[in-house]
Amino acid sequence: MPTTELAISLRNVSKDYRGLRPLRIASFDLREGQTAALLGFDQAMAEVLVRMIMGASLPDTGEVVVLGRPTTSIEDGDAWLKTLDQFGLLSDRAILVDQLTAEQTIAMPISFDIGAEVRQTVERLADEVGLNIDALPQPVGSLPLAARARVRLARALALAPRLLLAEHPTASLSPVDTPAFVADFSRVVRNRRITTLVLTADARVATAVTGDVLTLQPASGELTTVPAWRRWFKG
Repeated sequence: MPTTELAISLRNVSKDYRGLRPLRIASFDLREGQTAALLGFDQAMAEVLVRMIMGASLPDTGEVVVLGRPTTSIEDGDAWLKTLDQFGLLSDRAILVDQLTAEQTIAMPISFDIGAEVRQTVERLADEVGLNIDALPQPVGSLPLAARARVRLARALALAPRLLLAEHPTASLSPVDTPAFVADFSRVVRNRRITTLVLTADARVATAVTGDVLTLQPASGELTTVPAWRRWFKG
């Protein structure tokens, strides 16, 4: 049986982002179709890592290889823009325009012209992420936070990306709303078999999404396994 290809590979990566210490990752591999969660990344550090994986910034040292291509080999801005469709980004940094409807927001990566075909796609995405279809004509700014999180997830999936990067995906959610969103997120990832990297500060979220959970040791950059007895959310 052939070995699954690496989707993301990090080797001896460091990046100074004016935190207490530079971000260091000694070694990390994510294979195509795999879901992994990383703990120990605050929001600033998670943003730095996501930007390096997406090629928006380069490491100070080490190598980042995504889908077989070192990010250092991206020639210019135009070449970089062409790589972005391979990523879906689920993050509070992904701006929502309050005045746009949920339907317009989800459709944005596909088309600004919402005809019958685009509307059907948006409705399928809404159903997939657990967003009530009644929310689609409503302005995003009027929706509760749990619905807004699902709008972000649907938009991240709109172009069928090869890699889904979830950057503190439950940071804005209440403890009451978090389990249902995590359950929907996990179902989407499982059904799509999409390569997914989750960066979170919540071990319960991480272990609910995947059994592959690693914790960053910031001084050394080593990623260590979370013991099975800590996987509180399973069952």
